[in-house]
Amino acid sequence: MAPPASRLKRAAFFFAAYGMLAGLSLWFAYELRFLGADELTTKESVTYLHGQRPLALLWLVPLKVGLLALWGQFRGVFYYFRLPDALRTTLALATATFAALAMPNLLGGGAPDDPFSLPRGVTLIDFNLSLVLFIGFRVSVRALRERFSAGTGSPAGVVERIAVVGAGQTGAQLVADLLGRRGHGLEPVCFLDDDVAKHDLHIHGVPVVGSPARMGELAEKFGVTEIILALPATSVRRIREVSALAAANNLRVLVVPSMAELAGGRVRASDIRPISVEDILGRAPAQLDDAAIAAMVKGRVILVTGAGGSIGLELSRQVAAHGPARLLLLDQCEVLLYQAEQDLIAAGHGAVITPLVGDVTDVARMTAVFTAYRPSLVLHAAAHKHVPMMEAQPGEALKNNVEGTWVVAHLAAEHGAEKFVLISSDKAVNPTNVMGASKRLAELMLRSLQARPGVRTSFMAVRFGNVLGSSGSVIPIFRRQISAGGPVTVTHPDVKRYFMTIPEAVGLVLQSATLGQGGDILVLEMGEPLKIIDVARQLIELSGLRPDVDIEIRIIGLRPGEKLVEELQCEGEQFRPTTHPRVFRFVVAGETSLPPEALRAQVTDLLRLEPGVCKQGIRRLVPEYVPYAE
Repeated sequence: MAPPASRLKRAAFFFAAYGMLAGLSLWFAYELRFLGADELTTKESVTYLHGQRPLALLWLVPLKVGLLALWGQFRGVFYYFRLPDALRTTLALATATFAALAMPNLLGGGAPDDPFSLPRGVTLIDFNLSLVLFIGFRVSVRALRERFSAGTGSPAGVVERIAVVGAGQTGAQLVADLLGRRGHGLEPVCFLDDDVAKHDLHIHGVPVVGSPARMGELAEKFGVTEIILALPATSVRRIREVSALAAANNLRVLVVPSMAELAGGRVRASDIRPISVEDILGRAPAQLDDAAIAAMVKGRVILVTGAGGSIGLELSRQVAAHGPARLLLLDQCEVLLYQAEQDLIAAGHGAVITPLVGDVTDVARMTAVFTAYRPSLVLHAAAHKHVPMMEAQPGEALKNNVEGTWVVAHLAAEHGAEKFVLISSDKAVNPTNVMGASKRLAELMLRSLQARPGVRTSFMAVRFGNVLGSSGSVIPIFRRQISAGGPVTVTHPDVKRYFMTIPEAVGLVLQSATLGQGGDILVLEMGEPLKIIDVARQLIELSGLRPDVDIEIRIIGLRPGEKLVEELQCEGEQFRPTTHPRVFRFVVAGETSLPPEALRAQVTDLLRLEPGVCKQGIRRLVPEYVPYAE
């Protein structure tokens, strides 16, 4: 097949440009070697200039151009030129120079009129001139394009002057991107860094003016209106300090992606975003055993229930990345399911996903799904989870969270699924609300199913706390309240909650699935609980506002069923470590449970009872449940 016309045009342009530069270099190498020298008057010098030089051009110029093509210089975009391109150019020219130096020995020449016997001085001058001309030309083309083609400002004509906190690799990459793509409307004018050795130095022409303690001078001295954090994700305390310092000086704070994201190719250094509460959570990213997760997922049919929700969608994303044979996305909400489908298609997983509209309590629909697809791994994230709402209608919590778990788990065992993983909650521990009690009942249901003789499916539950940014969690609520001008409502000044990011929680759920055994309840290490009122203050400050000055924080009282602090284990449960430092297994001594059919029958009897009576019925099944007193 003939190459495209554009490729031929590019090759012709490269050949012409490089050929002209190679010819000029060799021509002037002879001039510098012989012009003005005493021997110019001799017959030998004239022979070199007028006899050998024209003939040498005929073989050395094509040799240089050919070697440049061999080293890949014709395949690049002409105006993109970085250090690797300069190194390849140097290697190609060095090879041509060695060839020119070796020619007299190989061919036995040496006469001034022999085109293959170039003087060593000419050859070495030609090498240096070639480097200057070739690399200088490419750098000049790139500089001119970046200066004129990319524009000098944002589309709106507004240029924000910024300071970059962190003069390391990430900060340097960010400044290089911003200087090379000026359409961002961001002009880096200085660096701030704690490393005294870097002070008063320049990176890409931008000075390192001092430590972040000098932030108060930036607006007046440099006209800075924003700072961008280019600090390691593990420097959480420093990120908090710098963010607070910026807020005190009325500077907006942005953050650059981590080096892991940059290395993965998902984002550029210039893909900056506002700093969020996730950046100051205080947790180093969990290290996962990707090989074990891939071995569990790759080539298998995986079912994710509740796939349209925050947890279900992230489960689907991470599972899809490990190459399943088929990924079934099940949700009763068509709108959320459609959005999840489009998200995964955009990520390149359209070939393996199958969206399924269905209710986990619909036995006929679930039977049809399991019969048609026979999933080997079921990740059960479908649930009603909003605490106050479920307090008013406990029957619906039991129906979806317990009856739905029974239906899907029973069919998983019946159709030979290898593993069934329930997404549980820390609210299942000594519950004070219906939602937590229903999750505890779902855990007991799984342990009861596991105890049946002949069961080959491994049933397990994974407990964790709040996830930042999930639907209905406090973070999106606080952000909406801040956008509306306040007040930000907090139920109690002493309320604490465990927080994790959605990707970390889901990654650890999949890790737990590789570690868990039948009947296990696993819990994720969630760090230290955070005071909700402190999270509210930090979000207000991250928005560039002042708590209780610009935005009121209002205490409204605990909601029905809400605890001050969530617990991690029920009475009689004992922590046992697994091979992963952030996943623990519970060992339960002497726990007994009703057979699954009997437990399901009692739950079914409670579904349509009046809320108060229903809660008392739940208490008989979950003795540690203490119903909220209306």
